[in-house]
Amino acid sequence: MLLLQPDQEIAWMAPYAYAIVLFGFILFLFRVFENWYASKYNKPLFRHYWVFKKLPKVQLDIIEKEFEFYKKLSEKHKRQFQHRVATFIAEKKFIGRENLEVTDRMKVLIASAGCMLSFGRKNYEYSLINFILIYPKEFYSAINDDYHKGEFNPRERALVLSWKDFEQGNKVADDNMNLGIHEFMHAMQLESRQSKDIDAVRFAKQFQNILVQLTDQNVKNKLDETRYFRAYAFTNQYEFMAVLAEYFIESPMDFKRHFPKLYSHTQKLLNFTFAGY
Repeated sequence: MLLLQPDQEIAWMAPYAYAIVLFGFILFLFRVFENWYASKYNKPLFRHYWVFKKLPKVQLDIIEKEFEFYKKLSEKHKRQFQHRVATFIAEKKFIGRENLEVTDRMKVLIASAGCMLSFGRKNYEYSLINFILIYPKEFYSAINDDYHKGEFNPRERALVLSWKDFEQGNKVADDNMNLGIHEFMHAMQLESRQSKDIDAVRFAKQFQNILVQLTDQNVKNKLDETRYFRAYAFTNQYEFMAVLAEYFIESPMDFKRHFPKLYSHTQKLLNFTFAGY
């Protein structure tokens, strides 16, 4: 039996080694360009590299009948949305509390709310959330010894929702009160503070732009005069962002008419350039 000598083995492997190094260098250059593009244009170069997951018909029927945002999307974006919702449902554990039975409808509508808010992002999966806890109605929270309709608990990696209030927010699409959007925004805020990816960088930049707007005297005067945002928004900057997201999603044209600069920064923060936004 003939055996390759050490120098022959190295010569045989060399083309593969060169190919691996070249591929790594090309990938490095692509990442540099991708980050430059995201920084310059305030949006990711690619939101998707591939889309392949589809929802079962029973779940797709729920979205088509009950989720207005999905109806406004192009066919391309509908495929992306399906992929994201299917990914979300597969990766998160849904748990019913107080003997509540978790249904397909609950999973699909909650996943759709989260995926709608993160639809403009490349990293859309809410990495800080592992569990979706669903109560029938308002629930007692030990966090502040009070009853809540929803909360994000980063320590337990859990998003907690009152199904009664979530469902109400989903049914009434123009009252600027949407529990799902509100709580998912809290999760997105914390993730953006802890991450350094292109979505987090854009979020931080536009968040600061929004805070600067709130120090503008003309904006402050108009906020006082119009009382446009509900009072709860001014609890703190995090609640303001959560309420801002509700208004942006549910009444974009009205929001844009009243506060065009705040609208623009929110649109860039979420990279929302579809479905008429």
